[in-house]
Amino acid sequence: MDFGSSGNNLLHVDLNIDENEPCRGILDLLRILRPYWKTEDIQMKTFTEGLTNQLIGCYLGSLQEPGCVLVRIYGRRTELYVNRVREVEMFQVFHSHGCGPEIYCTFQNGICYEFVGGAVLDDELLPQPSIYRLIAAEMGRIHAIQPKCGVSAEPLLWTKMSQFLTMVKSSTNSNTMLQSPTKSSVAMPEVASFETLSAEIGSLKRHLLQIDSPVVLCHNDLLTKNIIYNQKEGRVKFIDYEYADYNYQAFDIGNHFNEFAGVNVNYSFYPSPELQRDWLKVYLQSYKESTGREATVTEAEVTQLYIQVCKFSLWKPRELRASVHFERNPNTPLCGIDKVWPNARS
Repeated sequence: MDFGSSGNNLLHVDLNIDENEPCRGILDLLRILRPYWKTEDIQMKTFTEGLTNQLIGCYLGSLQEPGCVLVRIYGRRTELYVNRVREVEMFQVFHSHGCGPEIYCTFQNGICYEFVGGAVLDDELLPQPSIYRLIAAEMGRIHAIQPKCGVSAEPLLWTKMSQFLTMVKSSTNSNTMLQSPTKSSVAMPEVASFETLSAEIGSLKRHLLQIDSPVVLCHNDLLTKNIIYNQKEGRVKFIDYEYADYNYQAFDIGNHFNEFAGVNVNYSFYPSPELQRDWLKVYLQSYKESTGREATVTEAEVTQLYIQVCKFSLWKPRELRASVHFERNPNTPLCGIDKVWPNARS
């Protein structure tokens, strides 16, 4: 096992951890990261285990004590849709601005980083003013982080959507070739054609580019499991930066509002206009303050951002249906966007 540094002066360990039997590999990592820990005293806790990643906490005594190491083992083929180099860069950017944990090292199929004290936020807490105002303020601070001098901030949205669409096309073609044309074949679920989805994305892009939403540093995946709530300290921190990058301000907020509906999607939980406006006011105060401006926020500023967020979230509240208009061919079959967010069409 060799170790050195990557191009960004981060420790890299030339080690591949067996995802089926990870303990031995993790202990090898800990001999480097925590050489003073005795093997017999080390405890491990698996937080998540699934198709995407495995996350294992390593500690002595208690998880909440300083020194705990999180080991994330990447899921197979996740590099097809997650830029792991960029993820590490985002870890370092968030940490350098006090908005994220320290990353300790990379290894062949994963990373090790600092444990963030607190608990994963419960879905039920998301609509509570004392909670969503913390989230809004934290997002405002993150959005205020400026790119390095001379580095252009290009929005991730269209690149990522194109990448996903290409993967869908490839997957659909593969499934079509593999499917046997016999009566016993399992019917494939109805999926809009590649051409229809491409046209939908093109129409959406033409409309959203007119909004002129600022490009800022975004988390891009702010569901509750990526929010750590520390009740004792009265703060929240965002974790997991697989999709973090520069993107449209209104997209990051709108995407988070969609997460109110939960994993088992129920849009009756989507935040009310009153909650959204209160959220946006706190956000704007934090964003302005973090960029060195006067933190006073007007109702006109809240309304402007509210409309932009509604468009990026594809949510059309009744009071804005005359002004928030999504152009589309009425003869185009329902697909993608409309099936996930039916209110985009109402």
